[in-house]
Amino acid sequence: MILHGYYRSTASWRVRIVLGLKGIAVEQRAHHLRRGEQRLPAFLALNPQGLLPVLELDDDNVLTQSLAIAEYLDELQPEPPLLPKEPIARAHIRAIAQLIACDIHPIQNLRVLARLKTLGHDEAEVQRWAADTIREGLDACEVLLGRYAGPWCLGDRPTLADAVLIPQLANARRFGAEGDWPRLSEIAAQAATHPAFLAADAGAQPDAE
Repeated sequence: MILHGYYRSTASWRVRIVLGLKGIAVEQRAHHLRRGEQRLPAFLALNPQGLLPVLELDDDNVLTQSLAIAEYLDELQPEPPLLPKEPIARAHIRAIAQLIACDIHPIQNLRVLARLKTLGHDEAEVQRWAADTIREGLDACEVLLGRYAGPWCLGDRPTLADAVLIPQLANARRFGAEGDWPRLSEIAAQAATHPAFLAADAGAQPDAE
């Protein structure tokens, strides 16, 4: 398998965490987002959206969208599970993952930020808007996760929710978004001791700048 990604892409980062949790080895190919390599014809042939990550399977199937890839990998390699069997717990985990992946993360997409600039917003306004959106989303995430026992998002082992949360916390730091998030900090401290999360970290990638 080949994972097409970028070291600082939080969506790619999620998949790297999942691969690490599952113990699945892949070849990694980097596509520099700020240089527009995701818009080159060769990449668009894989994903016409021009978005990362892409997982290219050995049978030439191509998977896109990080959450879909994560669930495919969970079905391919069921242990350790990213989602529990109990339906309510599965729904809670998916809700946290989607809160971040669907409601917070898209606001920091380079295409969205560039569009704001073409509409006349200066860099400071764009950064502030992104930070405010991250802060509001993580404030809600803090409340929701406060309902569940740790040390991970929902229980005593990492799930899909943790794989999505940890990269977003890094993005929060990058955009200067801060808040009173003791529960999120507890989860981040747990992840900082786990090999799969350490290996997936943006700074540990070959293409890191």
